Amino acid sequence: MPRQETFLVEKANGVEVEVIKTYDRSYAQEAFRGMSPEALEALAATLSLTEKYEASDIPTPDAADYEDFLWDEICEGAIEDVRQSPTLSSFFVVVETNAGKSEELYVSPDWPSAEEFARNRIGSNQ
Repeated sequence: MPRQETFLVEKANGVEVEVIKTYDRSYAQEAFRGMSPEALEALAATLSLTEKYEASDIPTPDAADYEDFLWDEICEGAIEDVRQSPTLSSFFVVVETNAGKSEELYVSPDWPSAEEFARNRIGSNQ
């Protein structure tokens, strides 16, 4: 797996929540495909979609192409430097470990939204 680093680790009531930065697009996409509808909603809110697109151009959450639309937005936002070749993209993944079982819950192209999601998870476990 390409470079990866931990940005945040916190524990509450036996549950560990971690935010990692990864350059592995495949790992990020796999984690993204496992996101819950609530996590997708939180992600969509942070992507400023209504500032970039007309409302009629944004698929609804129940549309077949909604997840692909969000993934494309994540990939666009994950590019670190458009002048680099090959393009380097980074993703922030929130991982929750409970009773020894880890689960990727959230993927974002930016640190602030991943941190907010992680802190909300930590808060809900306290």
